[in-house]
Amino acid sequence: MSTVLTWSIIAAQILLGLAMACALYRILRGPRAQDRVVGFDSLYVNAMLLLLTFGIKSGGTLYFEAALIIALLGFVSTVAFAKFLLRGEVIE
Repeated sequence: MSTVLTWSIIAAQILLGLAMACALYRILRGPRAQDRVVGFDSLYVNAMLLLLTFGIKSGGTLYFEAALIIALLGFVSTVAFAKFLLRGEVIE
């Protein structure tokens, strides 16, 4: 792996960590439940991207599979949260 790619991945991981901290702040201090759902959505997307950068850096496929699972479960949970906030129930 080239030096430029290594430093780019490290910079991306640091920035994704900062973005996760901002999303966690929004989850903890959000004034409304909708803000918390958006923070949760941002948190799982950043976690998925962080796993992808670890996978690129290490060259292993396990990180990519874990990122795919996080993406699927995160999307389903965000839709469930949004439906719950809209109607007050998830299963009709």
